[in-house]
Amino acid sequence: MFIETKRLVIRGFLPEDAAELHEILGDPETMRYAEPAYDFEKAKEFLNSFCIAQNGALAAVSRESGKLIGYILFKEYEKDVYELGWFFNRAYWRQGYAYEACKALIDHAFESLKSKMVFAETIDVEKSIPLMRKLGMKPREELHSPTMDNEGNIATLYYYSVENK
Repeated sequence: MFIETKRLVIRGFLPEDAAELHEILGDPETMRYAEPAYDFEKAKEFLNSFCIAQNGALAAVSRESGKLIGYILFKEYEKDVYELGWFFNRAYWRQGYAYEACKALIDHAFESLKSKMVFAETIDVEKSIPLMRKLGMKPREELHSPTMDNEGNIATLYYYSVENK
């Protein structure tokens, strides 16, 4: 897959993305609401086994610099339903990159793939839920469940989705 937006190229991952993917997944603040930060070897293994071998995620690359700045989960969860998730390099937070990338993928899911629904999940009520809402996603009231955060505290996992009209 290859999608261009105003500021990004969204493409499949490549083996040479390991160091820049580690910059993202190795940052404890970026991974705060997901799982413990990855060391380089774990990031490289994840890149090869999931991102590349399973085509489970896409790379968001700055058109200006060529730098990999985002990891985007975009995978068919079940027929015509796609799961969306994102981690962006902290240096690029609050600049609209996650919105730009996710919006392009939602549009692609609906227009090209004829998907019926795109959903995302999070325990991050400060940044992720506002982005989900901005993307037009609505809470799936029946789908929220208790989980644990990285520090062992009980947290609520929220599910949001947007349906193809």
